[in-house]
Amino acid sequence: MGAPLAMEALRQRAAIMRESLQKSQTITDNMVSVLGSFDHRLSALETAMRPTQIRTHSIRRAHENIDKTLKAAEVILSQFDLSRQAEAKILRGPHEDLESYLEALDQLRSNVRFFSSNKSFKSSDGVLNHANNLLAKAIMKLEEEFRQLLTSYRDTRSAVLEQSLRKLGVEKLSKDDVQKMQWEVLEAKIGNWIHFMRIAVKLLFAGEQKVCNHIFDGIDSLRDQCFAEVTANSVSVLLSFGEAIAKSKRSPEKLFVLLDMYEIMRELQPEIETIFRGKACIEMRESAFSLTKRLAQTAQETFGDFEEAVEKDATKTAVLDGTVHPLTSYVINYVKFLFDYQSTLKQLFQEFEEGDADSQLASVTTHIMQALQTNLDGKSKQYKDPSLTQLFLMNNIHYIVRSVRRSEAKDLLGDDWVQRHRRIVQQHANQYKRVSWAKILQCLSVQGLTSSGSGSAIGDGGGSGSGVSRAMVKDRFKTFNIQFEELHQRQSQWTVPDTELRESLRLAVAEVLLPAYRSFLKRFGPMIENGKNPQKYIRYTPEDLDRMLGEFFEGKTWNEPKR
Repeated sequence: MGAPLAMEALRQRAAIMRESLQKSQTITDNMVSVLGSFDHRLSALETAMRPTQIRTHSIRRAHENIDKTLKAAEVILSQFDLSRQAEAKILRGPHEDLESYLEALDQLRSNVRFFSSNKSFKSSDGVLNHANNLLAKAIMKLEEEFRQLLTSYRDTRSAVLEQSLRKLGVEKLSKDDVQKMQWEVLEAKIGNWIHFMRIAVKLLFAGEQKVCNHIFDGIDSLRDQCFAEVTANSVSVLLSFGEAIAKSKRSPEKLFVLLDMYEIMRELQPEIETIFRGKACIEMRESAFSLTKRLAQTAQETFGDFEEAVEKDATKTAVLDGTVHPLTSYVINYVKFLFDYQSTLKQLFQEFEEGDADSQLASVTTHIMQALQTNLDGKSKQYKDPSLTQLFLMNNIHYIVRSVRRSEAKDLLGDDWVQRHRRIVQQHANQYKRVSWAKILQCLSVQGLTSSGSGSAIGDGGGSGSGVSRAMVKDRFKTFNIQFEELHQRQSQWTVPDTELRESLRLAVAEVLLPAYRSFLKRFGPMIENGKNPQKYIRYTPEDLDRMLGEFFEGKTWNEPKR
């Protein structure tokens, strides 16, 4: 019974499901019918809406085009606005606000690029022409401002540099100004000029170059031109003084300052070449080089003048005592000073001719010495006493030899030169002895005392030799006394300034005179001593003579008491 119930239940459920499916199918069919109706209506609506859609799309595109056009117009208007702002700044010029002016110039260039790339804008050509004209004017104003700034910089820096030189003491002097100056004043100014040149080149001009390099970094031609204009006047003032000295009348005392000036120019030449490099500074480089050559030439010509002046020196100033002449000491001191400039002189010689500089310096020195000796020979002839002539030449040549031996000149002139001139000194000393003492020594000779004049028959005892006249012996002693006293009075006023030479000459005289006097006194003294008033004739002992010889060549005055 249970099974049939279950089956019944299943049939009922199946019937319900069948009924439900039928209803669902009916609904579906109805929906399909409805949807088909909608589809038909939508197609009709779509057909009806298509013209509207087309108009809507056109309107949307028109809006997009309007937006683009407005944006483009906005950009163009902004360029116009920027251009007007830039033009206003440019018209005011760069003087008030250079940075703003440069920004306006950049903006104007940007505007030109913008309108050049937007030629579709129908007014672009007109705008471009206006902008380019404005740009050209702006650049001209900028160039004008730059020139004014350069002029201001140049004038200011040039004035500062010139003021610095004035504070140092630099003066602008002409050749006439130099010529009128006393030598002591001029010499001091030359010394100052050498100092000024070193300061100007090493500090002032070098510092000015650094300023120019910093300001005009990367603009070489402008830098060099500006530096040349700033320094031109200061360089001219400094070099003009050197030129004035080089062109002024030559004189021996100027040689050393000329050498000093030449030396500083040679020293500074490398720095001048470095500082004043470039085409713009060529005139200053050439001026400095020209001054160096001019100083060298004037110094060389002064050398020649000095040699000629020494040989032809016609001063009548005689040295009455036969001592060293002022010309001799002047020339020797001059030569000594020259040897302080050995390296400079050698460079100077190389300026004009090639060859061994040492040989050239030796040749110049030898010529000066020879010129001095020639002049001294002439001056020695002024003396009436030939003894004093020989003493004068002995003193002067000895002074020359001694000075050379004690200086660097010895290395150049050589030992042969020294030995040759020492022999000349000795020759003059021997000539002095011969000329001065030959006559007095004749008084002490036995010749002429005998009756036969042969000098024989003089006894060894010296008392009353056969044929010897007492009167003749007296006359000999009397003559000797007169001559010796004259020599003593005169030659004690003469001078041999060198102690060693003086003692040597006295000794040479004593070695001849004293033995002869002793011998004569020994032989003939007793004849006088045994007679009347022997002291009238035999006034001096050999010791007296030796003491009095010690007073020779001392340069005593007439009223000076005997020692």
